[in-house]
Order: sequence, then C-alpha cells, then structure tokens
Amino acid sequence: MAKALTIDPSVIRRLRELPKTEKVECLLALCELTESFGQPHIHSGLAIRKLGNKLFECRGSLALRFIFQDRSADLFVSFLGNHDEIKALLKSGKYR
Repeated sequence: MAKALTIDPSVIRRLRELPKTEKVECLLALCELTESFGQPHIHSGLAIRKLGNKLFECRGSLALRFIFQDRSADLFVSFLGNHDEIKALLKSGKYR
C-alpha cells in the first residue's frame, strides 16, 4: 500500500515557479514516489538514495532533486533544489 504524501509549503512554492515542462516532470516524479517507495526494483528511475536515518533524496527532474523523510504515517517532502542546493542543505546540519 502506498504511503500518503505530505509536501512542505516551500516546496509547493518552488514547484509553482518552475517552467511548465519541469513542473510536470517533478509532479509526475512525486506521483511515482508514493507508489514505488520501498520497492527498489520499481523506483530505480527515480534514483532514490538514502541520505541518513529515514532521510532520502530522489530525482524530480534532470536538474532538480527532492529531499524527503520516511515518517510512520507519510512521506514528507521537505525540500526541492538542484545538486548544489541539496549539498549546502545537508552540510548545514538541518537534518541531523
């Protein structure tokens, strides 16, 4: 059974600012995430990568990645950014 998806308002704002084609690609990735998380043979196209305890990264588009947490009730998408933004976020210690 797929987990519910919860998206931080800052991620929704960022999605709204994207060009239409990239926005569609990211939204499709989020739909795929809810259906395939926890099934490695299915989610290989999303390039899901474990970053820490219940913290993951997945591909939203060619240039953008989502950071999300596997919580007991849902998958919480907390950030959307490019590789450099993700690297800086993780370095900041916000997710320790």
